[in-house]
Amino acid sequence: MPRLEPGMARIRVKDLSLRTYIGIKEEEINNKQDVLINLTVLYPADAAVRDNDIDHALNYRTITKAIIAHVEENRFALLERLTQEILDLVMRHPSVRYAEVEVDKPHALRFAESVSITLAAHRD
Repeated sequence: MPRLEPGMARIRVKDLSLRTYIGIKEEEINNKQDVLINLTVLYPADAAVRDNDIDHALNYRTITKAIIAHVEENRFALLERLTQEILDLVMRHPSVRYAEVEVDKPHALRFAESVSITLAAHRD
């Protein structure tokens, strides 16, 4: 993860709990399962800090609502694909300089709490 530089803000969305179709087995294809999403976003926040105005901030509520709709309305075979599609949604916002998305699939393995995939992207 890049270093937090002056003027940059780090937004974290922690443990966004959603249900979607995820997997390749018949049971997974036919039944929604839980996924947990963690998101980290860096963006320049100088204007938001200075003006105290939402129009100058990255609206994490808007981003989160788009993620919820996308995850709940689609089907995914692989965690990698789901994670990349969420990352793509976040990176559509031009002010985002860096984003990291982790998606956990609880109880995907017999003796593990969960399995997760993390992907990241940055813009200069």
